[in-house]
Amino acid sequence: MTPTGATGPRVLLRQLREVMAGDGSPQQRLDTLTRIIAANMVAEVCSIYLMRPGEVLELSATHGLKPEAVHTTRLRVGEGIVGDVAAHARPLALRDAQKHPNFAYRPETGEDMFHSMLSVPVVRSGTVIGVLAVQNRTLREYHEEEAEALQTVAMVLAELVISADLVRLSDLTKANGNVTLPQRIEGLPLSDGLADGIVVLHEPPVEVHTLIAEDPAAETERLNAALEALARAIDAMFDDDDLSPGSEHYEILETYRMFSQDRGWLAKIREGIDSGLTADAAVQRVQLETHTRMSGMANAYLRERLHDLEDLSNRLLRLLAGKSLGVTPEEMPDNAVVVARSLGPADLLDYNRSKLRAVLLEEGSATEHVAVIARALNIPMVGMIDNALQRFPAGDTVIVDGRQGTVYLRPGDDAYQAYQENLAARDRLRLEYAALRDKPAVTTDGTPVSLQMNAGLLFDLPHMDEAGVDGIGLFRTELQFMVQETFPDVATQASIYSRVLDAAGTRPVVFRTLDIGGDKVLPYLDRPAAREENPAMGWRALRLGLDRPALLRNQLRALLQAAGGRSLRVMFPMVSDVAEFLAARKLLDRELERMRERGQAVPRDLRVGAMLEVPSLVWQLEKLLPHVGFVSIGSNDLMQFFYAVDRSNPVVAARYDMLSPAFLSLIGRIIEQCRAHAVPVGLCGEMAGRPLEAMCLIGLGLRNLSMPATAVGPVKMMVRSLNGAVLAGYLKGLLDSSEPSVRDKLRNFAQDHGFVI
Repeated sequence: MTPTGATGPRVLLRQLREVMAGDGSPQQRLDTLTRIIAANMVAEVCSIYLMRPGEVLELSATHGLKPEAVHTTRLRVGEGIVGDVAAHARPLALRDAQKHPNFAYRPETGEDMFHSMLSVPVVRSGTVIGVLAVQNRTLREYHEEEAEALQTVAMVLAELVISADLVRLSDLTKANGNVTLPQRIEGLPLSDGLADGIVVLHEPPVEVHTLIAEDPAAETERLNAALEALARAIDAMFDDDDLSPGSEHYEILETYRMFSQDRGWLAKIREGIDSGLTADAAVQRVQLETHTRMSGMANAYLRERLHDLEDLSNRLLRLLAGKSLGVTPEEMPDNAVVVARSLGPADLLDYNRSKLRAVLLEEGSATEHVAVIARALNIPMVGMIDNALQRFPAGDTVIVDGRQGTVYLRPGDDAYQAYQENLAARDRLRLEYAALRDKPAVTTDGTPVSLQMNAGLLFDLPHMDEAGVDGIGLFRTELQFMVQETFPDVATQASIYSRVLDAAGTRPVVFRTLDIGGDKVLPYLDRPAAREENPAMGWRALRLGLDRPALLRNQLRALLQAAGGRSLRVMFPMVSDVAEFLAARKLLDRELERMRERGQAVPRDLRVGAMLEVPSLVWQLEKLLPHVGFVSIGSNDLMQFFYAVDRSNPVVAARYDMLSPAFLSLIGRIIEQCRAHAVPVGLCGEMAGRPLEAMCLIGLGLRNLSMPATAVGPVKMMVRSLNGAVLAGYLKGLLDSSEPSVRDKLRNFAQDHGFVI
């Protein structure tokens, strides 16, 4: 951890401790620290920048720059290299800082003679309170060990800064606005449901005050005892009645347990103790390093797994501090709404679910482990709420709408009345949908419509019977890969696919082969070194499968084995060219022939389809259709590629409407061509699950829609109220419109004709 020529880490930590405990003003101690750090890091310059209200960094101490710049030089967060480090809370090691695009020259500092620079954030309680930087005249490379050493020093510096009142956290995190008024706050829906309750702030991370160890051997013993207690606590979670073996949420806990036993993670902590840190400080240092390294990754999957690692670190810190894990039942109100920056799956399971009503997160995504478990346990969850911990004071009342991603803070009487009416309406509709479960989805003029569901995890399967669907129109096989730490082998995959087919019985299941890449990245998959600027249009889905034929062949082999003697439908995603489909079909045929040669049972009925998501394929349908058994329109990607709009970008995503004449005409063209070749066509994107959009699709001629299980009831109710012939006649006149959307006209038409949308 120490560069050549510097003192050892224990010596450095001892020197820092002596400065912190010594005499002199806080400014004098900061000045002394810069000299010690510069000498240890073999640097000509060491500077400390501290955060001021208004997101401004002030040069507060330096060794090597001009003294008159202290308390004079200021940088906004995001400005210059120091501001960039503060903005992203991650270190920067630069061989020639002056060539970096963010370099901001301040003539009063006299730093123009210094080239290389290593800067790390100074963090306390999850808040950046400053930046620590060293500089050298020469163009030198800073090694990872040096960055780790400077981050350890930054931890010690944070303690001095806070204890000396040089920075006040309350000044940096103070909420804006009148906090006594009711507020409506928008977030990202992660788990459906409607709830109200009392805000409970998730147990904040334990503050580590003793950083430097007197007895490393004793610290190692403390760590071992805490690790044993952590292992016992995780093992106890597997006794939960709601976590059945073989389910995805059970597998998630298995993965979580694997994280807790990771040798690299544990070795890093022990290394910190050996360097002179307490066990608590060593855990915190590794936690900060991991967060810094992983949060900046483009790999969305790895960023999400970061929450599991942070959860483990927080739990270990609580055990080291002698605190209990989780919240005791006595501490929770009967209607608790937990608010947190992020949660790990174990954190969620620590709460008494008889009292837990909902969860609100500052971070979060639909594929995070905690979101998967929340959906399995029917706990409403909303994520991506800015400054949630500051905006939701403990004890305040909230209403949470997990479907819309809306939260009402301190709701007034009108909001509560609307909430009660919404609850009552949902209950009534739930009963009405349940009454429709066994009734056919047939329009009033006698047109049958097949309603199927989208799935991707085994705990989705019971919804087939609950919703009364005709089958699974889209089974996303990649989700099984995303909850694994390594590629699942053929036997593991075959077992999963067989269970899906068993649950479906005689109902059809369409298995989409791996659609990974883009925002769904597997950490154990080797990827091209070049960074993808547009991953949604990059190395993903079928492109990746054809470039890694062993991966695709193993999956196809597993699907064929699982379906031996039964019907099987396989669909290739993101087909951009007919040649891609034919190449993938060739791999499937090769696996089929292999099974026949070995005397293994093959599917009695095999249909192979293409997912139409890329507009280029629309102009190749005449060549494609003779080779496919069916086509499924993926409206989400087709829409974003059609309009060249990133559907994950809120600034532009709402600019274009799926119910625009241009997009509807494209779908109509696909339907007509498939019908002319007698090839079944369906749709499995978001459009299928929204009654108004689904109504329009039926009017265009679609008779097969696949959607989330929760959408089946509303869509079936719409279908049974619909006169398809009347709607089709009205639509013909709308498609020639030059308007950007026909949504309002369709809604008015539906209301005028009594169509339930």
